[in-house]
Amino acid sequence: MAGHSKWANIKHRKAAQDKKRGKLYTKLIREITVAARLGGGNPEDNPRLRASIDKALSANMPKDTIDRAVQRGAGGGEDSNVEELIYEGYATGGVAVLVEAITDNRNRTVAEVRHAFSKFGGNLGTDGSVAYLFSRIGLVTFESKVDEDLLLNLAIESGASDVEFETGLAIISVPWEELADLKQNLVGGGLSPDNAEIVMVAANQIDCDIEQSEKALKLIDALEDLDDVQNVFTNGNFAEEAYGE
Repeated sequence: MAGHSKWANIKHRKAAQDKKRGKLYTKLIREITVAARLGGGNPEDNPRLRASIDKALSANMPKDTIDRAVQRGAGGGEDSNVEELIYEGYATGGVAVLVEAITDNRNRTVAEVRHAFSKFGGNLGTDGSVAYLFSRIGLVTFESKVDEDLLLNLAIESGASDVEFETGLAIISVPWEELADLKQNLVGGGLSPDNAEIVMVAANQIDCDIEQSEKALKLIDALEDLDDVQNVFTNGNFAEEAYGE
């Protein structure tokens, strides 16, 4: 059966994504570089850069690699032709799919994204066709048991907009600009999150049966495997059985 909340698939998606860590550093470096180019190289004044650096550190990326990416972005030069693109479409069953990409060749990227949608039964849509369904937020997750009272108190003090507890999972959402401050306050209070990132979340989910879930997940996997794709978000509430081991 599909999960009962908008967070139900987070744990399963993360497990699936952890199997694809080969390209992780490349995508993190690209995100840091673009964030520094767009908002400046000082993380204190650039919430997106700060969140990207925190994510890279959590993935055990060496500090000097991070610093080089920041310098490259803030200094322009070789990465000045890199741009961000958003693609929108639908997977099987009307599940909305939002794709974030960073590329130096938009013709190559759109061709690859369109091919993935076509190959796995989806449809690439027009600008604005699904983006309105999603909101950008900061998300902090704990995948092991935590002191719920302490977590709630720290989250409320940090301005969290929502706190939910699933089986073996605690999730805090916050305005994306305040993600780094929330994480810092949690750590200062003795709690160590397993993950903290900026995501796009749909307010309303579409429940999918196993067949629909498997088809949609094949499309998502294909998109995430593309070198230029940074993130893929959906409003699908997928059946747990579809993730496999």
